[in-house]
Amino acid sequence: MKLALDAMGGDKAPEEIIKGAIAAVKKFPCEIVLVGDEGKIQSFLESEDVKNLPLTIRHAGEIISMREHPADAVRTKKNSSIVVATEMVKSGECDAVLSAGSTGAAVAAAQLILKRIHGINRPAIATPMPTLKGVTLLLDSGANIDSKPEHLEQAAMMGAIYAENVLGKKNARVGLLNIGEEETKGNEQAKETYALLKNLRDINFVGNAEGRDIPAGNFDVVVCDGFVGNVVLKFGEGFAHMIFKLIKEELGVSEHVDAILASPTIRNLVKRLDVSEYGGAPLLGVDGYCVISHGSSNAKSICSAIGVAVDYVNSKIIERIKSMLD
Repeated sequence: MKLALDAMGGDKAPEEIIKGAIAAVKKFPCEIVLVGDEGKIQSFLESEDVKNLPLTIRHAGEIISMREHPADAVRTKKNSSIVVATEMVKSGECDAVLSAGSTGAAVAAAQLILKRIHGINRPAIATPMPTLKGVTLLLDSGANIDSKPEHLEQAAMMGAIYAENVLGKKNARVGLLNIGEEETKGNEQAKETYALLKNLRDINFVGNAEGRDIPAGNFDVVVCDGFVGNVVLKFGEGFAHMIFKLIKEELGVSEHVDAILASPTIRNLVKRLDVSEYGGAPLLGVDGYCVISHGSSNAKSICSAIGVAVDYVNSKIIERIKSMLD
């Protein structure tokens, strides 16, 4: 498997991106093409032990920043790292593209270059959220902020396929994020979406999901528009960070703080709440494999995201989505 990695995307690029790639090729069965400024990438690689590792470089002299209009930048910056990396998937040279840069640019590049799967109106970012019962897939978490009911219906279908084939959630329980569990609750978007999901035979729709149902793990897939999903995602990340900080502050008064922090119980708790364990989120609905990572991703997150990309490609989700739509 060959992956195109946007080496210039992210707050900690290119160093942490390259470190993550080095770790990933030692862990997963893949080859990685580092796309970006060849001089900067090569300069960093010279300080690392990468001999005989399946890493290559593809030069791309431009970068799309967070401040630029995504679609306009993708159209005008043909030599940007995210555009070049996405084109490599379109041409068949690579199996998937991964970026921790501008989410808007990654989504725009995927839609403009890879195109949407026939029958899908809007793609959706599917983010795995740590819960008391494992992982809940939240989508959309940022691709579209003004989704129509039919877009959420399609997201539910794609999310159920991904949850079953990648996360191992057989007969995945699908919920619609709402302010109450009753069918009559919510705004017009929620009510109309509920009616659509209730009549779907291809998924296991079990009703409305409230905010507290996500950390409780009461659903395997939770559907909402990208505006709400992104707020939920970032609240969850911030809350987990607060918990870690409070634990450290409280343990700071203990004489045995180092021993406590090193205990298997605490290490396991940190691992379960650590978003870097999941690393990346697939962009479902485009006709090509694309994984999007958080802008603050470190090497560990990038390595995990590459693992997500490997599983995503191996699962043949795109073919399964197409079959469901036929």
